[in-house]
Amino acid sequence: MELTGAQIVVECLKKEGVQYVFGIPGGCMLPIFDVLYDSPLQVVLNRHEQGSSHMADAYSRASGKVGVCMATSGPGATNLITGLASAYLDSSPMIAITAQVRTGAIGSDAFQEADAIGCTRSVTKHNYLVKDVCDLKRVIQESFYIATTGRPGPVHIDIPVDVLKAKTEFEWTEKINIRSYKPIAKPPIEQIKKAADLIKKAKKPLLYVGGGAILSGAGPVLNEFVNKTGIPVVWTLMANGAVPFDNPLNFGPLGMHGKYVSNMAVQKCDLLISCGARFDDRVTGNVSKFALNSKKIHFDIDPASIDKIIKVDAPVLGDLKMALEELMDLVPKGKLSSWQKELEELDKKHPLQFDLKDSKFVKPQYVIQKLHEITKGEAVVVTGVGQHQMFAMQYYPCKYPRQFVTSGGLGTMGYGFPAALGAKLAQADKNKPVICIEGDGSFQMTMSEMATAMRENIKVVVIVLNNYYLGMVRQWQEMFYQERYSGTALTAPSGNANKGQEADPGQIPYVPDFTKLAQAYGAKGIRVTKNEDVESALKDALKSDVLTVLEVIIDPKEKVFPMIPAGAGLDEIIVDMA
Repeated sequence: MELTGAQIVVECLKKEGVQYVFGIPGGCMLPIFDVLYDSPLQVVLNRHEQGSSHMADAYSRASGKVGVCMATSGPGATNLITGLASAYLDSSPMIAITAQVRTGAIGSDAFQEADAIGCTRSVTKHNYLVKDVCDLKRVIQESFYIATTGRPGPVHIDIPVDVLKAKTEFEWTEKINIRSYKPIAKPPIEQIKKAADLIKKAKKPLLYVGGGAILSGAGPVLNEFVNKTGIPVVWTLMANGAVPFDNPLNFGPLGMHGKYVSNMAVQKCDLLISCGARFDDRVTGNVSKFALNSKKIHFDIDPASIDKIIKVDAPVLGDLKMALEELMDLVPKGKLSSWQKELEELDKKHPLQFDLKDSKFVKPQYVIQKLHEITKGEAVVVTGVGQHQMFAMQYYPCKYPRQFVTSGGLGTMGYGFPAALGAKLAQADKNKPVICIEGDGSFQMTMSEMATAMRENIKVVVIVLNNYYLGMVRQWQEMFYQERYSGTALTAPSGNANKGQEADPGQIPYVPDFTKLAQAYGAKGIRVTKNEDVESALKDALKSDVLTVLEVIIDPKEKVFPMIPAGAGLDEIIVDMA
């Protein structure tokens, strides 16, 4: 069967089980979009290519399938880069397909030409420039294989327009063999036995669970392992839901804005067991002060992550699910009552807390806590980046994997809203609530995707915690920059404000008016200014049959605590400003 390059692209996507394509057409991309016109694939037309990449990324994270986005040459391709970088740092499998100017014009500064391969090389697991239509099927198959095996990640395919128009014979083959790419899946039994010996000897072991536990599908076996051994668990931002929040051995998030007990557990344990985590700086703080009293086991599928930041005593290279299944038979049943009790006492002494009394503004912690109560911790929660992201991590612990979607490694403001749309499309149960928790600054970066949501009938709830500032940056300015608010006051000229001259959300109007903006798109807009109105507003938003933007006015002075200052050790944690 002879097909054009554009037809081969679409046929390959169908064979790979792709359902949605997120993207925007353009001149060089028209051959593919013309084929998509009659295709069973559902095109989600975005309003910005950054939205396309975030939607594809979040679709992947929430479903476990591969998200696919498309863009045209030049600015279309470069607009995908932020989304690719976010997916790359969080190991999210994704395929980005871009069109390129014709092969004979590459390098001539042709109209809408950019070196897309050069631009994406450092933010993708692999990338391809396809100059021969005969290579196209192989490249697409390899891309899906590379994206989903080993440490997952995004792959970029750049295709010149003349290749999309050229024809060749098409025959689908299932077998893929890449000579230079042989990821290791099965962990060596010798490494697992060494890990088992360390676990048997430990008096205060601790599981430090990262996003790899969710990506690998290790959730069920991880929970079985926790319940068998009685080993307490702490988790990273990316691992929310890997262990159910109601398991008494789950002590919550660790790191810069993690819980006091979780960070102290790391410092006090005698064996730290890293499961699909990479010891990033937001977790370790000052590495010279990190977990000095413990031996360390590191389960990871990426050999480059082993000993990269923290030297470990027992590396276990391979698939986490397979490793834990093997390890399960080598460790005894246990109940570490005294160690668990010690951590429970620490948690009681320094719990997450906030004070509703005499509060002029709505408490963001209360909003998320109440949301958790109403949805029983079972909604899909997607966040932007900033203070609201940390409040969501702290006060919306999840019950299941793939329930919490956020930009962790890159920390991409603007990620939340388009990602929520992608996560909604990923749900088998279309009635399952998807809530996007945003800040006023983060939401404005990609809020044009409200048009996408309305036209594609994608119903999510957006909670905008509006403090009139770039809140997380403002917090650092208050704590470490003598309260000189430079470029963070979103209602002031140049974004500048000094102590005593701050915007009062009760007096100064915000631009834009988020409720009226939502209504302009045909969505529903609700504003809340009092704590007593929070519960009813949340229930109203969750019952709505259209996209709903719930704006909540919060105190600019509200800060995220606990907090570990940059360069400090985990035991130098700041619990509050008192």
